Amino acid sequence: MDNQALKALFDQQSAVYDKQWSGMAPLRDALYLLLDSVFAGLPENARILCVDVCRQRATEGGFFSRCRFHEGYLDTLTDESGYDGATCFLVSQFLLDPQVRIDFFHEIARRLVPGGVLANADLASDTESPAFEALLRHWMTLMASAQVPAEMLERARLVYARDVAILPAPQVAGLIESAGFEAPVQFFQAGLMHGWFCPRKVEIAAI
Repeated sequence: MDNQALKALFDQQSAVYDKQWSGMAPLRDALYLLLDSVFAGLPENARILCVDVCRQRATEGGFFSRCRFHEGYLDTLTDESGYDGATCFLVSQFLLDPQVRIDFFHEIARRLVPGGVLANADLASDTESPAFEALLRHWMTLMASAQVPAEMLERARLVYARDVAILPAPQVAGLIESAGFEAPVQFFQAGLMHGWFCPRKVEIAAI
């Protein structure tokens, strides 16, 4: 999926995303709970780069005034370095080309200080394994029990097959590592959703 297609998809879904997926909020909340410990060692004045739709949530959380918002892709972020941490949740999975996905993580790495921490979450599984079929079935059942409309379930199934690079978890970790990070540590899994954290290497090679 190219940048324009990605933007169209996110623009289409962003306005109603939280409402439609509110029944699955416990999964997100569990990820955020564990994230607190991942970032606990960062400085009190840490700068965090978030690849996520977060303006409204920052307002609701009461820390809007501490944020600087940038709408665009990483390569248009002019204040390029000095971040202590970065989060990237359910974004890189839409980059179908593995090299493009590595480049994306490398752009994040370039903006982190050495040792700066990345927390990443993506859908992951070995799609050729029987386990994936079982997980997908339960994932869809979970979404249905969370009162996701039937048409959204069918759309999600089609998107997973066509527009989402669902890879085995070790392979996702390998892509992240090759972009300039230490070996990622998986700290979270809920169904198909996996989460990793890893520090940026002291020296990173150009890609």
